[in-house]
Amino acid sequence: MRTPTRKPGQYAHLKPDPHLSEEKFNELKNKLERLKNFSHPHAVAEVKRLAEMGDFSENAAYQMAKGRLRGINQRILNINDHLKSAIIIKPIKDAKIIQLGNKITVKIGDKQKTYIILGSTETDPTRGIISHNSPIGSALIGKRIGDKVEVELKNKTIKYKIIKIDHNET
Repeated sequence: MRTPTRKPGQYAHLKPDPHLSEEKFNELKNKLERLKNFSHPHAVAEVKRLAEMGDFSENAAYQMAKGRLRGINQRILNINDHLKSAIIIKPIKDAKIIQLGNKITVKIGDKQKTYIILGSTETDPTRGIISHNSPIGSALIGKRIGDKVEVELKNKTIKYKIIKIDHNET
């Protein structure tokens, strides 16, 4: 039995952003340990148990277990590679220039918004966490308090004024 595979899209072979906060780095290390010490041994045991049932061509449960084991192995490899190439974000305290890991307060018209600039793997716009690769993040990186930044979006231009730069304590 052949497992159906989906044709990879344009984003299939992109390497994950190496910039990680220390918290995210530790989270990935813990996930890797859980996969290696719990999920992988259980999946191997399940494959062995199902292999003893005989005919592999008719054994759908065996094929499914092999697929799960392959998936776990692939996740272990991906997380391992991500951790090896990781660059821990350590912003300089009391920095005058916006950099990765900073918490920035900006003024948009008469409203204030706060953003935390991190790597692409940690973005969560609902919580104000943006990527350094995003239009807003890339426009803010390298700027100072008092600078004005214009960000071109699809159908409009938004003007930001930088009010405050903090060292982020995530």
